[in-house]
Amino acid sequence: MTKKVAFHTLGCKLNFSETSTIARLFEEQDYQKVDFKEPSDIYVINTCSVTANADKECKLIVKSALSVSPDAYIVVVGCYAQLKPEEIANIEGVDLVLGASEKFKLLNYLNDLTKKTKAEIYSCEIEEANFFVDSYSFGDRTRVFLKVQDGCDYNCSFCTIPLARGKSRSDSIENAVNNAKKVAEQGKKEIVLTGVNLGDFGKGGARAGDEGRGTRDTFLELVKEMDKVEGIERIRISSIEPNLLKDETIEYVSKSARFVPHFHIPLQSGSNKILKAMRRRYLRELYADRVATIKSLMPHCCIGVDVIVGFPGETDEDFLETYNFLNELNISYLHVFTYSERDNTDAILLKNVVPVAVRKKRNKMLRILSAKKLRSFYEAHLGETRTVLFEADHKEGFMHGFTDNYIKVKTPYNPALINQLREVTLDALDADGEVLVSFLEKELVG
Repeated sequence: MTKKVAFHTLGCKLNFSETSTIARLFEEQDYQKVDFKEPSDIYVINTCSVTANADKECKLIVKSALSVSPDAYIVVVGCYAQLKPEEIANIEGVDLVLGASEKFKLLNYLNDLTKKTKAEIYSCEIEEANFFVDSYSFGDRTRVFLKVQDGCDYNCSFCTIPLARGKSRSDSIENAVNNAKKVAEQGKKEIVLTGVNLGDFGKGGARAGDEGRGTRDTFLELVKEMDKVEGIERIRISSIEPNLLKDETIEYVSKSARFVPHFHIPLQSGSNKILKAMRRRYLRELYADRVATIKSLMPHCCIGVDVIVGFPGETDEDFLETYNFLNELNISYLHVFTYSERDNTDAILLKNVVPVAVRKKRNKMLRILSAKKLRSFYEAHLGETRTVLFEADHKEGFMHGFTDNYIKVKTPYNPALINQLREVTLDALDADGEVLVSFLEKELVG
């Protein structure tokens, strides 16, 4: 009888690409992949260390799986599993915990699916996670997340990612391009390049079996080669550090036929004092220069920003400096994170801790600012004609899609539009702040 497996992913695009790759390994061994809410023999939970209250979240997900299939075998992988395997092993119902280098070997550990009284842990020292395993998401959504880089050599004082994923390492350009070609052959039209520190591409040991060999490539060289892949209509760059987003890359994207005008650039704070305490590798002046360069070449470009509020030592004046900096900056939206203490980080030892209530207030202020920024960005493009790639969602009779410059649009649901590129006019904002469109009398693009 065919065994069933279900997956649940927390966290970033990188996690989604890796979950999808692990799922394909199961399907190659004749497992049937089912929805996480359905009865299954095995449930795999891919965790995140950035998520606040990771332990509580993991417990709830395990409980929900066992409520559907009480005898199911529960596997936990991912960043949280690497950082705190014993903590996960103590969650009732968990049978197997795999660290950073073991998660792609999951099938090797499934000889016996009998429930365990105590979870088994297979976790390496993070220094041993020194090889690259390529991954890409497929089948879960219209856009494909293609992993080209992993790990991070930065040492930001608030971050546990280097402890969870190890040193910076990359795929080869040749293999990344081959994966993109596979995606194109399967009819997908948009790829999102993902990594932990994407701009660091080319650094560190390359693929599994090639430990210690640097790829000696650069991110710009990757961009140029990916731009040649036939069949992919759009390539989007996920989050990239401002100090690693070079003028040459911005200029190339501005002229590219496939790379879209959309950047997501972490800022974290608009106060140089706080940036130094965070051990970020730039100051606000460099960030402002990146934004100005992008907008001078691509006035229509969408720019997203990560920012953390409530970092230790952040005074009201420091926060207002961040708020005013972002308010004046020509950006499109914010991803706002409330600082939360993480074990084994230097920031947890800092004094002048910001009260939680103050952190929440600052978060709310920036989320309101983000909504204003996004609305302003959308309104500036009303009346324009742009190309939209439509997603497969179906909510209350509508479906959504994104323009090249990441404007979210909605239209009455039509299954014929799924994974199709269509020329539309951006007509008006509805009550939810989403853009309503009308279609041009043209054939489908792509």
